[in-house]
Amino acid sequence: MATKVTAPSVLARKGGSKLKMVTAYDAPTAQIADRAGADIILVGDSVANVVLGYDDTLAVTVDVMIHHTAAVTRMKPHSLVVGDMPWLSYHSSTEETVHNAGRFVQEGGAGAVKLEGGRKRLDMIHAVLDAEIPVMGHLGLTPQSVHAMGGYRVQGKEAHAAYELISDAHALSDAGVFAIVLEGVPDTVAEIVTNEIEAPTIGIGAGADCDGQVLVFHDVTGLGAGEYLPKFVKQYAHLADDAVTALEEFFSDVESGAFPSEAETYHMPAESAEILRNLSNPSDHLMADEAMEH
Repeated sequence: MATKVTAPSVLARKGGSKLKMVTAYDAPTAQIADRAGADIILVGDSVANVVLGYDDTLAVTVDVMIHHTAAVTRMKPHSLVVGDMPWLSYHSSTEETVHNAGRFVQEGGAGAVKLEGGRKRLDMIHAVLDAEIPVMGHLGLTPQSVHAMGGYRVQGKEAHAAYELISDAHALSDAGVFAIVLEGVPDTVAEIVTNEIEAPTIGIGAGADCDGQVLVFHDVTGLGAGEYLPKFVKQYAHLADDAVTALEEFFSDVESGAFPSEAETYHMPAESAEILRNLSNPSDHLMADEAMEH
């Protein structure tokens, strides 16, 4: 039986075998991810775009995220389950932040939480860590800052911006996060961060030098509804196309009468069926109904 992955065991993988992380949002995808050998399952706020049809991640609430986190943890995966704290759930006060993070553990069953941002989030990170809840950081292209960034843009392309990002990574690692997601940053920046900090880095659009990689389940498997895919995505299957083909065949069989066949049909014993037919003359039922009305 595989050993349960924990935040300390992820931290201990720094510089070792690559960490494998995938986002998943429900029981079936979590089970598949765990069977495939995911070290970490991130219940990402990207559920807003991928599953719920929103244009960005800002619409999801703590309640929505806990709902999906609990669906994942009910499968009891060996992977570490990380709950993604949504926009405005860790921005107002340390007290509210700890309360919301605690809900991910207590109600959602998560083994850790993730929040976006660098040094300006240190007070919140320290407070959550003081409550004995492991924290994963997230730097670079942080989707919850889409309006402030002016869209989904690669971050750290200029030297000054790259230096600020590297400084943020040092601050988060020194604070005690067990890992940091680096999203949408040049590979040189990710390489420097990975080499300089103690926390493992998990890249998504950050090059090959990170300590691990993450992609969205639906992107990897080709299950997404949209046609646009970021440059950093590699599809390994086309399940949406397969699903359309399967449904087309099902609908065709329904129209032709080929489904359900004998193989998909339940039968009564012949003797019982004959007795039932003799007792169930439609004209008898009609006369009985008319008599009751009068």
